[in-house]
Amino acid sequence: MPKAKQHSDMENFIPLEFEIRRPDEMRRRAEDLYTLLNKRRTVREFSPEPIPLEVVREAIRTAGTAPSGAHKQPWFFCLVHDPEVKRRIREGAEHEERLNYSGRMSEEWLEDLLPFGTNADKEFLEIAPALIVVFKQVYRMGENGKRLKNYYVNESVGLAAGMLIAALHNAGLATLTHTPSPMKFLNAILERPANETPVLLIPVGFPASEAAVPNLSRKPLDQIMREY
Repeated sequence: MPKAKQHSDMENFIPLEFEIRRPDEMRRRAEDLYTLLNKRRTVREFSPEPIPLEVVREAIRTAGTAPSGAHKQPWFFCLVHDPEVKRRIREGAEHEERLNYSGRMSEEWLEDLLPFGTNADKEFLEIAPALIVVFKQVYRMGENGKRLKNYYVNESVGLAAGMLIAALHNAGLATLTHTPSPMKFLNAILERPANETPVLLIPVGFPASEAAVPNLSRKPLDQIMREY
């Protein structure tokens, strides 16, 4: 096995902890993870039953391990479980969604949404016991109010959001990726600074006892991958 490169400043590096597994174990772990995540479905019907918030916090901590451009970690997560704050978020989201469904969305967009039975009413934002609002930090604030760059912000936050959803599903919680665009109302409600832009509003909880989801299928491997 080739040796690692020699780093010019070893004080900034630590040994990598990495376990090399047998091929059969690697295949089993890969298949098990696919089986688990293939059962994940977007849920719009939530139970009001309380959930262990420490589990949600741990999932957010897991999301914070995602890779990011120059390790700037340009994300921030707001965990909301206060009923009054959830009510205000629902009101703000439904205001934007009414505008979307009544004119902002194209006919093609509305037609594509028909199989999902969605509309401007977002009662799940109050029913779900917790909401996670994912913000991207477009830039950082340095000393004396100086703007500092973040790199590959969208890519970095997208990776963190994917890991968050996977971590919540792995723990046994259902989620919905809600995007009531535009979402700046969330900055005002949650008192977040101007350098942060909300990108996802994620209800988290247990599915309602009679929850149903669209009968959909995912693209097979040969339609999403090509080998060279």
